Amino acid sequence: MALATNYFAWQARLVTPELGQRVIEIGCGMGNFTRALLDRESVIALDNDAECIDRLRQQYRDRGNLHTLVCDAADLRGADLSAFRADSCVCLNVLEHIEDDSGALQAMASILPRDGRIVLIVPAFEHLYGPIDRNLGHYRRYSKRSIQALAQASDLKIRKLRYMNFAGFFGWWVNAHLLRRDRQSEKQIEFFDRLIVPVMSRIEAVVPPPFGQSLFVVLEK
Repeated sequence: MALATNYFAWQARLVTPELGQRVIEIGCGMGNFTRALLDRESVIALDNDAECIDRLRQQYRDRGNLHTLVCDAADLRGADLSAFRADSCVCLNVLEHIEDDSGALQAMASILPRDGRIVLIVPAFEHLYGPIDRNLGHYRRYSKRSIQALAQASDLKIRKLRYMNFAGFFGWWVNAHLLRRDRQSEKQIEFFDRLIVPVMSRIEAVVPPPFGQSLFVVLEK
């Protein structure tokens, strides 16, 4: 799969200013976003894939501030995370993979102190749901209303809730409902990342879009 380096950089510009110095990354995968957090006091990278965690350990074995753990995002309460004194959680394009997303969000909140933050990026608009979503293991896509309901159930305050990736909305709709693709095209990803993201990210930094492929969410305990 093509690596969307400009898109990861865009995520980093949005997300990192909202995080503290002791961050738990939920669902770190291969560590594409982890590298943007390594200037922090400590980063606790969690994933349920032991192979991903092992590769991440090897890649950053000289980083004393990086801690890794094989852990399911839906079972954070079962992990001993209190020693890290985390002040924030980041969960990017992961919550939609968890059947009990409300329980997972409540678990994230439970390991944070008062005023601790949870930063999410999730796919937006249920009517965009299609074969690619199913193939990726997405249980759902989200609306602003569903995020508000999740926040309320977890006793979290919404600090930011906005759409992102205006152009991706149309691309995902075409793939889902016209082309009926069941997987992402590497050529599409490369074109989008190289030519669209650099321009679109600058525009959206000035004018938040009225809709988009994803939702950017900042919650506070």
